[in-house]
Amino acid sequence: MASSLTKDSASTPGSERTFFGHPRGLATLFLTEMWERFSYYGMRALLVYYLVSGGADAATGSQGGGLAMTAATATAIYSVYLSMVYLMAMPGGWFGDRVWGARKTVTIAATVIMLGHLSLALPGQAMFFVGLGLVAVGSGLLKANISTMVGHLYDGPDDPRRDGGFTLFYIGINLGAFFAPLVIGTVGKEYNWHLGFALAAVGMGVGLVQFLFFTRHLSPKSSEVPNPLTPQERNSVLVKVVAAVALVAVFYAAVVALGMYTLSWALVPLTLAGLIIPIAVIVRIKRDKELTGSEQSKVNGYVWFFVAAAIFWMIYDQGGSTLSLFADDKTAGSVLGFGFSATWYQSLNPLYVMALAPVFAWLWLWLARRNQEPNTIVKFAMGLVLVGASFFVFVVPMGMAGDGTKVSPMWLVSIYMIQTIGELCLSPVGLSVTTKMAPQKYASQMMGVWFLAVTAGDCTTGLLSIAGIDLNGTGIIAMQATLAVAAGLAIYMYRKKVQALMGDVH
Repeated sequence: MASSLTKDSASTPGSERTFFGHPRGLATLFLTEMWERFSYYGMRALLVYYLVSGGADAATGSQGGGLAMTAATATAIYSVYLSMVYLMAMPGGWFGDRVWGARKTVTIAATVIMLGHLSLALPGQAMFFVGLGLVAVGSGLLKANISTMVGHLYDGPDDPRRDGGFTLFYIGINLGAFFAPLVIGTVGKEYNWHLGFALAAVGMGVGLVQFLFFTRHLSPKSSEVPNPLTPQERNSVLVKVVAAVALVAVFYAAVVALGMYTLSWALVPLTLAGLIIPIAVIVRIKRDKELTGSEQSKVNGYVWFFVAAAIFWMIYDQGGSTLSLFADDKTAGSVLGFGFSATWYQSLNPLYVMALAPVFAWLWLWLARRNQEPNTIVKFAMGLVLVGASFFVFVVPMGMAGDGTKVSPMWLVSIYMIQTIGELCLSPVGLSVTTKMAPQKYASQMMGVWFLAVTAGDCTTGLLSIAGIDLNGTGIIAMQATLAVAAGLAIYMYRKKVQALMGDVH
């Protein structure tokens, strides 16, 4: 599979082959990530629909056989699931650095993901939540390590091919995300839920097989454990993990025995953890007395970006929940007589990213040559205002559909485009500013903190849903839009103060 995507390089001696001029191992990682994203986004496109199927909040005439939950509960589960994927990226990186090494961690992660999808393919609510948990854990483990392995293929950060390699890798992510809703989404939603989940398992299985078969092309660094645990540390970790698991098991056993258990007993603690852990991590870094005054100032400045990103992802990630439910129930399912599944809307974002990312890369360079490129703070403000604007636009078709009218699909096509433009203003810049503002001591951990902003945003959505707030109502949509725009204007108005905290970072 990898060899079919490789070609001879004029600059390499002998019979050595490359992947579009890059190390051959990039083909292995490209395909692994593409298939993993195919399975992940395919299942994600089905998730909310499966949860509400058979219940009062399912679209009229939709397939039965789901879990018949309310839209609020489905949104809460969806949000908590997404937050756990990003939350698990931090321990995932720890396992790669200190226990298994990146290559072994990715192998185990892919296996766990595949088993998770297979569990989802089996009927029953218990197997569903087991599968969801396995996919979340596996995705977090893989996400934290596969990008590291891409970096291992190059001769340090100054290798001129490095940025291009990550760009190709990013294309693999979006290719998988684009095709998943079209294939897995259509089969699962329109024909059989569990067959769709099984296809997601097949996708991850294909990715795992080719990863193992072509693993010889990866860098030897990927098999190393950079900072292995000492025997004392390993024993300490085992004791703490066993104690924590035992405590949780005893607590929930008591709740079940007393007949008090409901789904909220699982969702509320996970949601609160997703909010508390990011705050605790930032506070711990901030209180480190070994940080210099400049590093302390940069951490203070980074808090602005973290909060802004959390608000952004709170709205953006509702593309698979709030917007998906609207697409199925209140949006016309055909264009010019051509019918399509509501899951297809989930393919719009990766399509827009592939189309617009090169345009934005060119635009920033063009503006930079004229000394007119917006700085990081302004780009963040633009991202927040745009994602807020997308929900202000969303209010219009919501009002039009109030009397049962099916609105044009172009409303959602436009909303997803506005959100993607906002993402391209904020997300790549956020990754970059994180590396620039991270204290040297916490260079790797701060990347995990960036992902925790997604966790915090999704957990906020989950907490609102658990509290009984109808996120599918016009009022709450307008309120979220106002919050995002206000946050964008605030960070713009205080840009000089934030820039002062950032020091020499621009």
